[in-house]
Amino acid sequence: MENIWFYIILGLNHVLDLSAYDHILFLVALSLPFTFKSWKKILVLVSVFTLAHCLSLGLSVYEIVVMDTGLIEFFIPITILFTALLNLIFVFFKPESPIDANAIFGFIISILFTTFFGLIHGFGFSNYFKILMSGEEEKLSPLLGFAAGIELSQLLIILAVLSLGYILQSIFKLKQDFFIKITSILVILITIPMLVATFPW
Repeated sequence: MENIWFYIILGLNHVLDLSAYDHILFLVALSLPFTFKSWKKILVLVSVFTLAHCLSLGLSVYEIVVMDTGLIEFFIPITILFTALLNLIFVFFKPESPIDANAIFGFIISILFTTFFGLIHGFGFSNYFKILMSGEEEKLSPLLGFAAGIELSQLLIILAVLSLGYILQSIFKLKQDFFIKITSILVILITIPMLVATFPW
């Protein structure tokens, strides 16, 4: 049990590490369009992301699938950029009715992108995890602990974004669309240097 807690803390710290903020940026971009009122939708997306990245994390750790590290490091900022761009597209072309077919289609598109992006981020997590586990034979317990730590950190980040949005919109009367636009643009500006730095020349 002590060993699992050790890896839970490692997973938690890995995502919340401000010097490696790529995963934080992705989660910020992912949760921006949502509020506490739409918690079911964000819960679906987070669950899909969790399942996808746990799958690729496990496949990579057990070397069932081997991905190029440099390519994954480049794909991660691409996932951030696309998620932020999707936010802007959905804001500018938002349907009038929340049950409009376009809104449903947009959510399905978000699920598909989130699944694909989750797989990429799982391979990204695995690079760090495999370094930690070099020389270790038993991987299942550390893997479960590390994944649990990642999930906990993701929930904390999403809760922080939803709380910030609630404060700005309820107390300071900032319109949600404006909050999504400004924050998404900020995420894009931070992501562009990451794309340049990780581009596989």
